[in-house]
Amino acid sequence: MSIFMSMLVFAFIGAISPGPVNIIATGAGANYGFRQALPHVVGASVSYSLVVLTTGLALNALLYWLPSLTELLKYLGGAFLLYLALKIALSPVVAQGEQVLTKPPSLLQGALAQGLNPKAWLVAMSGVSLFVSTQHPAWLYLLVFCCISLIVCLAGVGTWAAIGSLISRYLQLPTRMRAFNWLMALLLAASVLTLFV
Repeated sequence: MSIFMSMLVFAFIGAISPGPVNIIATGAGANYGFRQALPHVVGASVSYSLVVLTTGLALNALLYWLPSLTELLKYLGGAFLLYLALKIALSPVVAQGEQVLTKPPSLLQGALAQGLNPKAWLVAMSGVSLFVSTQHPAWLYLLVFCCISLIVCLAGVGTWAAIGSLISRYLQLPTRMRAFNWLMALLLAASVLTLFV
């Protein structure tokens, strides 16, 4: 039972800590409301549990034989997240009551943001090596870790979307919303750039 509690704590810290996916969730919650941010939350959470599953099944062996894949994943993920940062920074800002023409991040965009997020892969690899690789039967521990990761990621990313939604009242003025969007874009870009330092 203690290993499952350790999995839970580990997954919670990974899911609630600031990072690209959580910054996007906050921006989506602030710009579109919590309900409109849910597809991103669900996409990112399902994607993360699949990252954990993939890592547990094959990635460690694959990276052993093809370590250059780590670099490729890092650059692809970084490029996609910088693209999302640009989209956030340049998203149109409208006055209260006007129709917003842009769309919140979709389920697929949430899944891609998480699936191409190097932090997600590194956290998953760490978790798998800590909680799965050394246990018997490994498949059972991997299944439990995937389920815990899914539930905790839904709660963690959802919390960031809710925070964004709560501060949306403050962001009613277009100038404040524009400043907030730029701040979120800069934070997202900074979180990506730290991966390359």
